[in-house]
Amino acid sequence: MSAQEQNPTVPSRTAADAADLDAGNGYEAVAPHWFYCKVTGGRERWLPFSIQDSERLEEAHGAGKDKGDVVVPTSGGRYDVHLKQRQRLAVFWEEEVSEVRRCTWFYKGDKDNKYVPYSESFSQELEEAYMIAVTLDEWKKKLESPSREVIILHNPKLMVHYHPVATSDDWGSTPTEQGRPRTVKRGVENIAAEIPNGEPLQIDHLVFVVHGIGPACDIRFRSIVQCVNDFRSVSLSMLQAHFRKAQEQQQIGRVEFLPVNWHSSLHSTGVDVDLERITLPSISRLRHFINDTILDAFFYNSSTYCQTILDTVASEMNRLYLLFLQRNPDFKGGVSIAGHSLGSLILFDLLTNQKAAPEDEHSREGSEVTSSSRGAEEVKEILKKLDLSEYCPAFEKEKIDGEALFLCGEKNLEEMGIPLGPRMKLLHYISSRREMQVSANYPQLLYKPTIFFAFGSPIGMFLTVRGVKRINPDYSLPTCKGFFNIFHPFDPVAYRIEPMIVPDLEFEPMLLPHHKGRKRMHLELKEGLTRMSVDLKNNLLGSLRVAWQSFTRAPLAAVEGTSSEGEAETEESTEKQPDPKPEEAPVPAKEDPSLINVGKLNRGNRIDYVLQEKPIESFNEYLFALQGHLCYWESEDTVLLVLKEIYQTIGVTLDQPLPGSQ
Repeated sequence: MSAQEQNPTVPSRTAADAADLDAGNGYEAVAPHWFYCKVTGGRERWLPFSIQDSERLEEAHGAGKDKGDVVVPTSGGRYDVHLKQRQRLAVFWEEEVSEVRRCTWFYKGDKDNKYVPYSESFSQELEEAYMIAVTLDEWKKKLESPSREVIILHNPKLMVHYHPVATSDDWGSTPTEQGRPRTVKRGVENIAAEIPNGEPLQIDHLVFVVHGIGPACDIRFRSIVQCVNDFRSVSLSMLQAHFRKAQEQQQIGRVEFLPVNWHSSLHSTGVDVDLERITLPSISRLRHFINDTILDAFFYNSSTYCQTILDTVASEMNRLYLLFLQRNPDFKGGVSIAGHSLGSLILFDLLTNQKAAPEDEHSREGSEVTSSSRGAEEVKEILKKLDLSEYCPAFEKEKIDGEALFLCGEKNLEEMGIPLGPRMKLLHYISSRREMQVSANYPQLLYKPTIFFAFGSPIGMFLTVRGVKRINPDYSLPTCKGFFNIFHPFDPVAYRIEPMIVPDLEFEPMLLPHHKGRKRMHLELKEGLTRMSVDLKNNLLGSLRVAWQSFTRAPLAAVEGTSSEGEAETEESTEKQPDPKPEEAPVPAKEDPSLINVGKLNRGNRIDYVLQEKPIESFNEYLFALQGHLCYWESEDTVLLVLKEIYQTIGVTLDQPLPGSQ
């Protein structure tokens, strides 16, 4: 029912007639803003597009492009809006389609947290009624919504929405109360919505992010897509805070982060059905959680499912890379990869087995000779480990290297003249190594990753389980220029890498500087108290030592006229005597941790970086262990290190260097 039908005394006027009175009566057309509907847990949430995206959608709408099948890229190109269908679709991953609206009028009830937009057609009716009320200065107008709810325009600042009046029941009685009315607002500027400005159009670098075990990636059980969205949002704020000069000079744009999902492909192979048949019925929720998450680590150690995971991750990254280039044909930046938990191990195995760039013939010949000699040395090391060094000549005679050794069977060893006992030891070693070996068929990536970032990574632990006790300092990832192992101090899944490269040297990991340019206050206080306690201990021990020496000093002859100078000389000589106690040895000056050489894995730079724990986390490290493993997605310090290292490759640095950074 229109406004004129509700109030028959109002003369019938068209919108055009009322528009003629706009200038004289203070009416201004409402500025629309575009929203999309996000359904989470069965609840609808209407979220605004950025100012940049909304203007682009409004421009396409104003040009009449919504009458055809026009697609408008939004959210940095990660979502497409089909204007005619009013739908928002994800580009790089699978996601439910979201409804899109051009919004001008909103309402909110007592129990609603945010305003909800009216439909476009009813918003147009409200706007026409509002325009007539303003131009004629006649209020108290009533409109009825499609759901038979009543909206009353009392004045420009008071507009309410009443629930529908219930019909009488079988006894002829009707309820007298309709409940508290909803608040109605006109224009997005009146609903206090947080509307982002938008993302820079220029993309400087692309980063693929691989998740760990299970479908949930944080303590709120969110997907990898949602967690990477947070990581991307933090990166935009860090760019504004620490790269402002480069942004103002238009040297940089932004870094794009795209999630890589392999869990759904693994569990679509039918393994869940097989597990369901053998899973006990008790504590079903816990067993289902274990089947869906923790077993992923066991799957990766299986030769069958490991190949599925490797193929899925590599093919998904290649697909995303080609699709990204298709949508961004002018992209000239580099590509890096990041992995969380088990995802970092998957990426490490992929990178380790990537083919290096083709070299000249002379270099290839040298590498072949080096590889051959390395294979012979590997066999010698294995035989020495098994106390079978006396059989080295037999293997050298047959020219068996490390790869050939693992192809040997019992018959081959017997033909070489190896006795039964040593033969059994070798066969047992070969079979155990085959079980630990993940896969020999590694897919190749279509690009050369610039930097590899590992968050909360178990790489060190898995390498140790596979029998790798030490990483050669001269080893580097074939196609990667950098490797950073970032972890929270309480993360139970994280392991260090540097002690495997330089096992003879004990040193702490690099402490990641706080993104605000200082160390957290509780850590400074802790260090200050530690230094104070050490100083007090040294002073107390020094005082006790002097007192003990005065008590145990040899008695002097009781002769009058003994000079005090002699006592002073004796005391001085006593104090100058070397004390064998270790605590009196001078503390050697600590070496600058950033100057420690940890091999070529990260081009000579440090690899292990530890986050600073929050003050509340320092009270109980066990209580925050799980949070420590899932904190990286919203960690400003982690994001800032990633951005700093990425932009250093193109010669862009922070506005102000952070203290303690490398």
